[in-house]
Amino acid sequence: MAKEKYNHLEVEKKWQKQWKERQLFKAVVDPSKPKYYILDMFPYPSGAGLHVGHVTGYTATDILARYKRQKGFNVLHPMGWDSFGLQAEQYAIRTGTHPKVTTEKNIDTYRRQLQSLGFSYDWEREFATSDPSYYKWTQWIFGILYEKGLAYEAEILVNYCPELGTVLANEEVEDGKSKEGGYPVERRPLRQWVLKITEYADRLLQDLDLLDWPDYLKTLQRNWIGRSEGAKVTFMENETNQPITVFTTRHDTLFGATFLVLSPEHPLVKEITTKDQEEAVAAYQKETALKSDLERTELAKEKTGVWTGAYAKNPVNDALIPVWIADYVLMGYGTGAVMGVPGGDERDFEFVKKYGLPIIPPYDPEPVDVPADRTVEDIRVEVLAGKQCWTQGGKIINGKSDKLDINGLEMEAAKNAVADWLEANKVGERCVTFKLRDWLFSRQRYWGEPVPILHFEDGTKRLLDLNELPLTLPELLDYKPKGESKTPLDNVREWVEITDPKKEKKALRETNTMPQWAG
Repeated sequence: MAKEKYNHLEVEKKWQKQWKERQLFKAVVDPSKPKYYILDMFPYPSGAGLHVGHVTGYTATDILARYKRQKGFNVLHPMGWDSFGLQAEQYAIRTGTHPKVTTEKNIDTYRRQLQSLGFSYDWEREFATSDPSYYKWTQWIFGILYEKGLAYEAEILVNYCPELGTVLANEEVEDGKSKEGGYPVERRPLRQWVLKITEYADRLLQDLDLLDWPDYLKTLQRNWIGRSEGAKVTFMENETNQPITVFTTRHDTLFGATFLVLSPEHPLVKEITTKDQEEAVAAYQKETALKSDLERTELAKEKTGVWTGAYAKNPVNDALIPVWIADYVLMGYGTGAVMGVPGGDERDFEFVKKYGLPIIPPYDPEPVDVPADRTVEDIRVEVLAGKQCWTQGGKIINGKSDKLDINGLEMEAAKNAVADWLEANKVGERCVTFKLRDWLFSRQRYWGEPVPILHFEDGTKRLLDLNELPLTLPELLDYKPKGESKTPLDNVREWVEITDPKKEKKALRETNTMPQWAG
């Protein structure tokens, strides 16, 4: 007699019906049991359905949830939908439908697929981040950050995608293009809401020691945060007498500075560029705007730059040195300006070799590791002749003027002597900087949480009170991005222009929305 084939569809249907009727996965308050909370990363309902990556991750957490229930735990295992943001809105644009409609439709599909897989979610706790009852609390959290000074408004240099009509975080850009759609991204200054994550930079570094992570991941995080101890030094531009402040970790080599480099986006570039250099500078700025920060700081790439035509005065010896712009200097790190010391920095050495700038060796080298085919004297001769860059130890040379003398000092002593002199003469100071930047927290799109801020004619702002939340999106048929830094909400004047019931004054609602990960 032939063995009857196992009908998994029939068995699945039977037991899923039983689970649903008996509410086996519903989490209720039960003080007699230990609690266990399992939260999956909610899927973006921005496609036609689940993919294998969803199923892989959710299977693992489902196994854990069932195991913990068998061990006597009261398990809370909910599911929701990360439904606001760029992915959902772009899907709606591609399909020619409103994001509210596509989101609801996709959620229905995702839910049906997850339920057919038999995962043990408590479906009574389901929600979407685009539900006003949910994003009321996202807006409330934003308000707490605003009141603490951790959410602020500023004009900053951003990644802007004209095709998507919005700014993008660095994590949303790859090789100079948006990850969503692969469109070109450029750099431009825009008014944005920003979260002050740099306030916690030191704590983020310290708390890495508390994490049970592989060492290589901790190293990546430390490099990403990028704590640097150094000094700010103020050079004076020779014609306009404008101060140019640079950040350096090697202020011991200040006497060896033979040029300055500004970020192409630095606000002083326009002011100090001479007439005969305006065209070359503008062309270089335009070219730089199309590059990502990663491309610009790639160590192996050829160094490029353009002279502004200006000179600046070195504070320690009054030497006039040329001021350049170069894409490897980022406006978001340090001060957006660096000093070039080709005798003590490999990148600066490459730069001056290309452009024929002078080299002043800051150190008489004292080599420790000498190649077998060379002698200490060979190395000294090349370094002192400016034919080789020297980044290691030794004693300071060429470090004397009628203002300061650090000749003969070793690195740490020289750093302290220079820093003391800068502070005493009010032309610099010791400081700490981080590569970590504050978190860009606004988008020029429709499908996102409205920012609960009112703007008044006198420039003041008011945060909406909890009893005024949620501030909901207006119904909008034409939700597509408008470009030129405008948002779709800018066109809904009846929503934007209101009379504030609390102050009884005319006000404008904020028209930027929060990014996808706000919820």
